[in-house]
Amino acid sequence: MSKDNLFALVFFIISLTAFFMWGYSYIPSNHLLLFILASIFGLFMAFNIGGNDVANSFGTSVGAKTLTLKQALVIAAVFELSGAVFAGAEVTNTIRSGIISLPKDSVNPMAFVIIMISALFSSGAWLFIATKKGLPVSTTHSIVGGIVGAGLMMGFIYYDDSRAFEMVRWSEIGSIALSWVVSPVMGGVVAYLIFGYIKSKIIIPSSRIQSELKALKRERKTYKEQYIKELSNKSETEQIKELRRIAITDEDECEGAECDFRDKIKAMKEREKSVDTTVFMRTHIPMVAGAAAMIIAGSMLFKGLKHTGLNLSSIQTLWIIFVIGIAAYLVSFAVVNLIKKDNASKSINRIFGWFQIFTASSFAFSHGANDIANAVGPFAAILDVLKHNAINEASPVPGVAMATFGIALVVGLWFLGKEVITTVGSKLAEILPTTGFSAELASSIVILIATQMGLPISSTHVLIGAVLGIGIYNRNANWGMLKPIGLAWIITLPVSMIGSAVGYLVIKNIMGL
Repeated sequence: MSKDNLFALVFFIISLTAFFMWGYSYIPSNHLLLFILASIFGLFMAFNIGGNDVANSFGTSVGAKTLTLKQALVIAAVFELSGAVFAGAEVTNTIRSGIISLPKDSVNPMAFVIIMISALFSSGAWLFIATKKGLPVSTTHSIVGGIVGAGLMMGFIYYDDSRAFEMVRWSEIGSIALSWVVSPVMGGVVAYLIFGYIKSKIIIPSSRIQSELKALKRERKTYKEQYIKELSNKSETEQIKELRRIAITDEDECEGAECDFRDKIKAMKEREKSVDTTVFMRTHIPMVAGAAAMIIAGSMLFKGLKHTGLNLSSIQTLWIIFVIGIAAYLVSFAVVNLIKKDNASKSINRIFGWFQIFTASSFAFSHGANDIANAVGPFAAILDVLKHNAINEASPVPGVAMATFGIALVVGLWFLGKEVITTVGSKLAEILPTTGFSAELASSIVILIATQMGLPISSTHVLIGAVLGIGIYNRNANWGMLKPIGLAWIITLPVSMIGSAVGYLVIKNIMGL
């Protein structure tokens, strides 16, 4: 085991020890066994969220070689943990996403605990399998399926079949099924348009000007070689004489072919200097940077930081977004003016590589702030029931639990994330800094719009669609890889439902309820 892995493992063990010591004093002693079981399955779920979902944030950065795998893991760990700890949900609904409605009066609180434990176990197990196979799936769909499966099983046992089915909000299940198509299509369309703009307005024209500059340099080189060849055919005395004339700085004293050569070389160099390979970069990159900064800021304020209680008015929020966009425009304009003008392609990739790190980091922060609830939400509900022996409408999430689950998420990324990062970064389409940035920005746009409109989409599905959308534009999409990924998306819900239903039966019989 490497030193990095050993450090991560030791840090995780220390965190778990502190967490269980806290739980020992927080939970009544008669429920300690259930607390340990719920903690194991909840942390296992968080671990696998890290391995599968979190890897999406930096998969394109690794594929584009903007970051090494180790660098991506470290940066993702910092932003995911920051999002989970500082902007994670303070209060989580006991019934995840309102997907199932249990009768309030007649449900045994311990039966509710078993539902949540079974859901965490089933969804965590499915995520582990998918992650090991390198398949990016929706963690939200997985936990929803787990809660529905265990809830239905409980309903069949305690009520009649019709009442059990009535507990499930099937319209939400239909929305999830619709999202299998809507999410990747929206991501693909937006990414196609963004990259189309970058390629047509920046990459292609800059490349054309770069080619013109190279042609001028080749022309000067050919002219010099031809002159040297002609000069070499003359006598040594004539060669020295001509070279002296070329070296004369006073133009009045210079005459003949030598002066023609010097003047022509000078004119050629002036023509080369007049060619500005950054003209399109200087015009369009700051616009892209400003728009991207505003989108990222909007995503952070409306989604990533929505649980922090900032209480900003709409005018204040929009003004902050506007100021951030202007600042990004000015900074990127200054950066473009500082870069060398003789290698446009390399400069474009370097600039968009920087952009890509920012978009991926914000994506990771928002993910940590929101999707950690897929693990800590059901766990918080269990914790609340074990402490108060009643099912409440909302369950506070203790800071110790949020921090420990955030650490589990990061450790899962560290140990399991490589497979999904490889899939997203290299197996779906060729990824460069420009394409990776376009995919991440497109995902942020779609997720932000969907969040504001209340549309049920998956960030994983959106990003996969975005990468494929760019692959369609560049005609290098790997459609063969879409088949196993699409199948994994479709079976996530039923597999989690079946697993949690079986888990409910097993745990119920063990507890004798």
